[in-house]
Amino acid sequence: MIRRYGEIPSRHHRYRLRPGAYAILPRGGQLLLTMQHEPKPDLQLPGGGIDPGESPLRALHREVFEETGWSISAPRRVGAFRRFVFMPEYDLWAEKLCTIYLARPALQLGDPSEPHHSIVWMPPDAAVRGLGNAGDRAFVAMLDGLA
Repeated sequence: MIRRYGEIPSRHHRYRLRPGAYAILPRGGQLLLTMQHEPKPDLQLPGGGIDPGESPLRALHREVFEETGWSISAPRRVGAFRRFVFMPEYDLWAEKLCTIYLARPALQLGDPSEPHHSIVWMPPDAAVRGLGNAGDRAFVAMLDGLA
């Protein structure tokens, strides 16, 4: 069974399954994170939805690059969690199935291309306090010794 973090699903909403791939990216004692500024500021692990027909690893590389401008290497799956949320950018109630990877930021190729995103470097203990969702915080706390 995959652990759920956050809100309990409501019987009043129909949730659409949204699988996604997200990365914990340690480098030099800091984590590479993304700040999504719209619709409200939210500190996040880089990553996002897996497109139809796309593999989780391909989605991970694409999403990290879009949100940070960095390429990554050596991704290793460390677990998964679920959360039930409203996604205003899609006008959608979603059951997000979040697969978490540990990877290395390899090379900065440019700035984030995803609108309203910027990169943030932060020590793992500060990330545990600042990340916007409980699942991200739990995985960073669990892997803090590996960063």
